[in-house]
Amino acid sequence: MMSDVFSEFALLLFAASVVGLVAIKLKQPLIVGFIAVGVLLGPSVSGLVTANDQVDLLAKLGISLLLFIVGLKLDLHIIKAMGPVALATGVGQVLFTSLVGYFIAAAIGFNPIESVYIAVALTFSSTIIIVKLLSDKREVDSLHGRIAVGFLIVQDILVIVAMIVLNAMNQPENSQNIGLQAVQVLFSGAAFVFIVALLMRYVLTPLLQTMAHSNELLILFSIAWAVSLGAIGSSLGFSKEVGAFLAGVSLASTPYRDIIGSRLTSLRDFLLLFFFVDLGASLNLAVMGEQVTSALIFSFFVIVGNPLIVMIIMGVMGYRKRTGFLAGLTVAQISEFSLILAALGVSLGHINNSILGLITLVGLITISVSTYMILYSQNLYQLIAPWLGLFEKKVTHRESSIETQNTAKTYDCVVFGLGRFGRTIVASFEDKGMTVLGVDFNPEVIKKSLSKGIAAHYGDAEDIEFIASLNLNETKWIVCATHDKHINKALTQALVGINFKGSLAYTAGENSTHLVDGLGEVLEIIPYEFAAKYAAEKILSNKVNELRN
Repeated sequence: MMSDVFSEFALLLFAASVVGLVAIKLKQPLIVGFIAVGVLLGPSVSGLVTANDQVDLLAKLGISLLLFIVGLKLDLHIIKAMGPVALATGVGQVLFTSLVGYFIAAAIGFNPIESVYIAVALTFSSTIIIVKLLSDKREVDSLHGRIAVGFLIVQDILVIVAMIVLNAMNQPENSQNIGLQAVQVLFSGAAFVFIVALLMRYVLTPLLQTMAHSNELLILFSIAWAVSLGAIGSSLGFSKEVGAFLAGVSLASTPYRDIIGSRLTSLRDFLLLFFFVDLGASLNLAVMGEQVTSALIFSFFVIVGNPLIVMIIMGVMGYRKRTGFLAGLTVAQISEFSLILAALGVSLGHINNSILGLITLVGLITISVSTYMILYSQNLYQLIAPWLGLFEKKVTHRESSIETQNTAKTYDCVVFGLGRFGRTIVASFEDKGMTVLGVDFNPEVIKKSLSKGIAAHYGDAEDIEFIASLNLNETKWIVCATHDKHINKALTQALVGINFKGSLAYTAGENSTHLVDGLGEVLEIIPYEFAAKYAAEKILSNKVNELRN
C-alpha cells in the first residue's frame, strides 16, 4: 500500500505506460494492458493501489465521455448509404449471438439472469478497436470497412437500448409499483428527449458557434454538457451512460462535432484507462481460474460464430465471400461495452463478480485473438478462401452494383485557412475545374465561406485526428494558407503520419520547392511576394483600373 493517493496515481500511470508499451509491441489494444495493470496493482496480486473512490470517479467520467463520443459520431447516413446490409448484419448478428449464447450459457449451468447477461455481453463488438485497426490498415473507406462501420453503429444503438432495459430491471420487488414506475420513467424520458430536441433546434448550434471562437471553451462546454446530461439521465431513472449518449447525439448535427470528437478522443482514452484498471483490480484471479473452461467455450463461439453469421447474411444478400469474410472478422471479439454492461449488472445486483470475471476473461481472449486476425486478415483469407465458396452466391449482384458507385466524397484540393488569401486560392482552383474543400477554425469564416458557395468545413490543421478523418485518398494538393509556421509543421507531420501521397503547399519565409521524407512535393510560397509580382505585372501592363478594383 502506498503512502498517499498522489503516489498511488503516479505508480498507476507509470505502470500503465510500461504495460501499454508491451501491449503495443505485441500489437494488442491498450485495453488488454490496462486490465492487466489493474490485476497487477489490485488486491489480487500486489495491493499497491487502494484509491478506489478516486479511480471510480475518473472511470465514470471516462465512460460518460465514451458514450458521448459514440453519440457525437452517430452518423445514420453511413447506414443509409450502405442500404439494408448494415441493419441486416447488425440486427441479425445481435439476435443470433444473444439467442445461441443464452442457450450455451444455460447448457453449461448458469441461471437465467446470468445467461442473459452473458449472452448480451457476447453480442457487441468494439467500435473503438475495430475503427482503429481499420484506420491503421487504411481500410475504413473500403467496402467491407464501410459495412463494418455501418453495423457497428447499429450495435451502438442497441447497446444503449440494452442499458435502458437493464436499468429498468432494477425495480423494487413490490410488483404493484413496477407499472407505475415504468410509466414515470417513460414519461420523464420522453420529456427529457423533447427538451433536448428543442435545445438542438434553437439553442445548441448558435451557442456552439459563439463558443467556437475559443477552442478551450468549446471543449469545456462539451465535457460539461456530456457530464450534466449524464447526471440528469441518472436522476431520471435511466443511467449516466444513456444521458451522456443523448448529449452526444444532440451535438451530432452541429458543424462542430468532428472537431469536438477529435479533441476529446485523447481525454476519453486517458479516462477509460481508469475504468479498465478499476475493472482489473476488481477481478479475483482465483475465481477467474475456475471460469477458464467456460471462457474458452464462449470465446470460441464469439471468434467463430459471430463472423459466420455475418458471412451468411452478407452472402444471402449478394456480397462476395471475401467481403463477407473481412467484414465478419470485425465482430470476432466482445466490446468494452460488454464489460461496462457486466459492471452495471454487478452494481445493480443482478450478477456477481464471478460472472464479471468470466466476461472479462472472454473479452481478453477474444480481443487478443481477433486483433491478430484483423491485422493479418488478407493472409488468413488466402489460407481458407477455398472453403468459403459456400457463403457466396453465383451472382453477387449487391456488391457489383455498389462497386459502380462512388459514395465517398473526395476533393482534388483541400485548403486550410479561408481568409482572403485562402478563398482566392479556392476560387482559382475551382476556375480550373478542380473540386476544393476549405477548412478553417473560425466559425464566422466558415459561415461566410458557405454563403459564398465554398465547400467549407470547421476543423483544426494541427489536429492529427481531424486530418485523419478527412478522405484524402484522391486529393492532389493540400494548401495551408494560415501564415503560421507552427501549423505548417504540424500539418506536414500529420500528413506524413497518414501516408498522404499528394503534394503540399504552405506559406513560408522563402519561396522554394523541396521534398519531405514520406511526403510528395512540398511548395513553400510567400503571399506578399506573389501579390507584389502580380501588382507589378498589372502596373506594367497599364491595367491600373483593374488593380484598383
